[in-house]
Amino acid sequence: MDMYESSDRSVRVKIVNRSSHPLPAYATAQSAGMDVRAWLPAGALTLSPGERTLVHTGLYMQLPPGFECQVRPRSGLALKHGVTVLNSPGTIDADYRGEVGIILINHGAEPYVIEDGERIGQLVVQPCFQAIWDASEALDDSERGQGGFGHSGRT
Repeated sequence: MDMYESSDRSVRVKIVNRSSHPLPAYATAQSAGMDVRAWLPAGALTLSPGERTLVHTGLYMQLPPGFECQVRPRSGLALKHGVTVLNSPGTIDADYRGEVGIILINHGAEPYVIEDGERIGQLVVQPCFQAIWDASEALDDSERGQGGFGHSGRT
């Protein structure tokens, strides 16, 4: 396969790893996300309650056209410590070539220490579409209509 060929369940992504940690990898054959690790060559980082910070990964990627990479929280980190990805999901565009950074926030009550090499988020690579707006004066009717924010008619 060349760089942009894919099978039914995979796509090739060029990646540069400037960290000392392994590349993100799927934990199981059916995993959607790959754990990504903090790259903190200067040492651990303490995230106080309510504080947010950009955490380096040392990763740089070249996604194929028509794909994005989403940065998502790790559920265990969020549940156990209240630490999550602030702009979840974060989006890495196909034309971005800079370092992948993870914006973390501590919603917990205690300071949280992020260690070098710690798994801090998940990366999910998926196809994405660009919308072509079709300007109109009206929209077609639907069963739901204008009901929003919990007004789908289901209980």
